[in-house]
Amino acid sequence: MPIPTIEWVDGRIHLIDQTLLPNEFKQIYCDDVESVWEAIKSLRVRGAPAIGIAGALGAVLGIWKSTELKKVTDYLATSRPTAVNLFWALTRIEQTGVLLDEAQNIIEEDRARCRAIGQHGLNLLRNGDTILTHCNAGGLATSDYGTALAVMFSAHESGKNISVYADETRPLLQGARLTAWELMQAGIDVTLICDNMAAQVMKEGKIQCAIVGADRIAANGDTANKIGTYNVAILAKVHDIPFYVAAPTSTLDLSLKTGDLIPIEQRAAEEVTEGFGSRTAPEGVKVYSPAFDVTPAHLITAIITEKGIAHPPYEESLASQGD
Repeated sequence: MPIPTIEWVDGRIHLIDQTLLPNEFKQIYCDDVESVWEAIKSLRVRGAPAIGIAGALGAVLGIWKSTELKKVTDYLATSRPTAVNLFWALTRIEQTGVLLDEAQNIIEEDRARCRAIGQHGLNLLRNGDTILTHCNAGGLATSDYGTALAVMFSAHESGKNISVYADETRPLLQGARLTAWELMQAGIDVTLICDNMAAQVMKEGKIQCAIVGADRIAANGDTANKIGTYNVAILAKVHDIPFYVAAPTSTLDLSLKTGDLIPIEQRAAEEVTEGFGSRTAPEGVKVYSPAFDVTPAHLITAIITEKGIAHPPYEESLASQGD
């Protein structure tokens, strides 16, 4: 991303409003902790690392108007429950006495981590490979470069000729609205498909590997990511295609033994029945809308972090990376 996804400017948080993309590119300001909470909840800012940054900067705004830091961080923590980066960043802010400096450190560390993920991951890609990805794990989901897309950006920048199939990612179309937009901006060949087309393109031999991001990774490697990721992992297994997860170590939650313990956010029914303002289902129909699913570790070929590539058994390889 040539423009930072989220940054601190003159005592305010400046961020890209991702709900408007790709039709409108607009940057907005958050002036208080309540507007930061709303930006996270409404997905104006989204993606685990970017949410963590928003939480850290939001705590800085909040403490200026409150003497109780814990009250501020507890409030921000209620915005979204699944992405562990939010809680990781808020904990770091609570433990330091120089809040803005620590928030800026989190941003700079994220930039370095994303680029390291890209450098480690590009070695998994061959010239001519086509990658399938789900949701958006690019610069918009981080400070400016991405996790899953960092691998693709790095491969492209290194001169490898790669192509990408992007799932549209129902119900909010992060793959269609954000990932396709980012890849096109970077000059990477991208083809958009509906989520239910993934099996067919794999069967046709069009995909050499799948790479996705993550919102929380348990100690055993079970990985929470955008709803539909589990589907992709199962399909990759059936078609003997490598399935990779790319995430910074700040997304590891080694306190949880398995993914069964990861809290799953439930989203509003209207996101399914009235997506983007147009009703697509009968009024009054019951809706179940988890924002995330958990992919079991046995379906994951490897996990790419800024420290390298972790292979099974993840209880050992992730523990060493989390140190």
